[in-house]
Amino acid sequence: MSQLRFDQPAGPNPIDHGRVVGVAHDRVDGPRKVTGHAPYAYEYHAEVPNAAYGYIVTSGIAKGRISAIDTSEAEAAPGVLLVMTHLNAPKQGPKKGDFAPQLVSPEISYYHQPVALVVAETFEQARDAAHLVRISYAVEDGRFDLEQEKPNAYRPSDEQAQGPPDSHAGDFDAGYAAAPIKLDVTYTTPDQSHMMMEPHATIARWDDDRLTVWTSNQMVNWAVRDLAGTLLIPKDRVRVVSAFVGGGFGAKLWIQADATLAAIGARKLGRPVKLAIARPQIMNNTTHRPATIQRLRFGAEANGRLLAIGHESLNGNQHDGAVETATGQTKQLYGGKDRMTALRFVDLDLPVGNAMRAPGEAVGLLALECAMDELAEKVGVDPVELRIMNDVQYDPEKGPETPFSTRKLVECLRTGADKFGWSRRQAEPGRTRDGKWLIGYGVASAFRSNLTMDSNARVTLQSDGTVLVETDMTDIGTGSYTIIAQTAAEMMGVQIGQVEVRLADSTFPTSSGSGGSWGGNSSTAGVYAACEALRQQVAQKAGFNVSDVTFADGTVRSGGRSVPLAQVAGTEGIAVEGGIKFGDLTDKYAQASFGAHFCEVGVDSDTGEVRVRRMLTVAAAGRILNPKTARSQCLGGMTMGIGAALMEECVVDTRFGYFVNHDLAEYHVPVHADIPALEVIFLEEVDDKSSPMKAKGIGELGICGVGAAVANAVYNATGARIRDYPLTMDKILPHLT
Repeated sequence: MSQLRFDQPAGPNPIDHGRVVGVAHDRVDGPRKVTGHAPYAYEYHAEVPNAAYGYIVTSGIAKGRISAIDTSEAEAAPGVLLVMTHLNAPKQGPKKGDFAPQLVSPEISYYHQPVALVVAETFEQARDAAHLVRISYAVEDGRFDLEQEKPNAYRPSDEQAQGPPDSHAGDFDAGYAAAPIKLDVTYTTPDQSHMMMEPHATIARWDDDRLTVWTSNQMVNWAVRDLAGTLLIPKDRVRVVSAFVGGGFGAKLWIQADATLAAIGARKLGRPVKLAIARPQIMNNTTHRPATIQRLRFGAEANGRLLAIGHESLNGNQHDGAVETATGQTKQLYGGKDRMTALRFVDLDLPVGNAMRAPGEAVGLLALECAMDELAEKVGVDPVELRIMNDVQYDPEKGPETPFSTRKLVECLRTGADKFGWSRRQAEPGRTRDGKWLIGYGVASAFRSNLTMDSNARVTLQSDGTVLVETDMTDIGTGSYTIIAQTAAEMMGVQIGQVEVRLADSTFPTSSGSGGSWGGNSSTAGVYAACEALRQQVAQKAGFNVSDVTFADGTVRSGGRSVPLAQVAGTEGIAVEGGIKFGDLTDKYAQASFGAHFCEVGVDSDTGEVRVRRMLTVAAAGRILNPKTARSQCLGGMTMGIGAALMEECVVDTRFGYFVNHDLAEYHVPVHADIPALEVIFLEEVDDKSSPMKAKGIGELGICGVGAAVANAVYNATGARIRDYPLTMDKILPHLT
């Protein structure tokens, strides 16, 4: 395999031509999806025509142990083929990282933990028999209340916090004490659920000692690793296919109980098993975004320039679980000499918390950007100007020796203020009305760290001159098929329709996968590297100097000679595997995507109902590979941000330790009627320190800061500063007169 090491800023390259990359294209997978021809995990009927159906039995307590379990009625029910519990489940590998084996113990550590698997001839038979499993529990007291557990908080490990949980620059305590202006506020955010459209689902089939799973997963290589480790078999005996994913938002970064139980059940039964986690089980059984309690302290000059900034965040999870890194953006977004951030953790017996779209920044900015508005009001400075005043072009914790690769936050704020009509905003809350509606404007900065991951691909120039790309990259609704096709088309000088893209099969080269906004930039960089190696082979075979060729219109050219790609490919074609390996540029340059959100809300003066009337996002995220799909990503993020501000909350029953509203009826997310026409503007930018594509992550930037812009607009409309998300009517109404 040819490896391109990216450890120097990218120079001019074929992507800069902009014939295909950077141009708005319809999704190449769109026709298959809208006609129902794109198979999702539960829909591989032709490949597995004789699958049995599984249904998970989940625990009815959050903490304790199974004292007795009777499966006799379930086993005798019509169509039942297998009932598996901890008493007859096979040995599995130990818990590693973010995934745990299933049915290995009578111990219960969270509500809706799988305690049995029922497999039957039909789904209905499996579901009905699942209700016949009789279980008795010995219940133990659990820890379910984050606020109540605050006295038991401790410093999490570096592994839990994905790095040191605390950071310091200067002397925060001294700087804060000496500052003429002080702000000390606490914001809380609730537990939230991903609520993707496609549930977690898997079909598992064994062929002798080899396992194939068709599953809904964001990271194919991780799924292979975790399944092999859990089932105690070599990785080369596991094949994972996840060609189409109906949304993930982080919930599908790791395999869940459906994949493991389907695989174990299929092996034990000797027959393929199809298993989906029922929607009412997903919220408690899989992962969610943990709640936070965040304290922010600003010390500033009289004009609002920050001198000291401190951000402390507390959240809870299962012991040794992941930390919600809500202080990350505060390390880099604004200046200030004296700085401190701290993450603290408590052990909770609630369901497992883990990554949800823009983990850390999404909830951290809900607090930070509202606190910035509070400071702006306190010092009498316009909120946009306060943010511009505190802009810094280098990592403020590391100093000028670590500049940002690109940073157009000020341009985003200026452009947004102009396009949105920010000058019409009344600074005093409650001054603007439209009939019974109180009107308010809000703003917030957007920040999301730019992450990259090594990525590989196989690119084949076929005998007819078309190009085939194969990589285990996933498309979770983000447009991976399209931007990968664009990259190969640009590199090989063909039309996008002459590129076929095959994704998400573990028999393909290992990619970055989809997560953390690294997928688009990293996977296309891997395809770029593979195409670069293919270009060299094509040029050599055509008899050209590799350094002096052009690929265009389905030909390779040099000097006055042009050779069709089909002719160079010959009857057997030319296949190359290549990839990108990222070096240390992230150590030399701070890298992030930036933006600004502007929001106008109306608040019903009688009921406290909030309606978002319009919203604008201005983003600077390197080269925008496909403006159409990137815009859709921002629109989705903006919609999720509105939901986080106004309605989304997993309501914890602190008596029994579970999320009460665990279905689509009671967990409220925005619907069409809640969302007006949203506008997105992308600033011209390329980032040559990010990748050869000169792009950066865009998918999660759209949610980062949106909720704060909504909350700031609600305050501007009403004078109600609600520091406890979501901003529901019952919290706003007491502030209205």
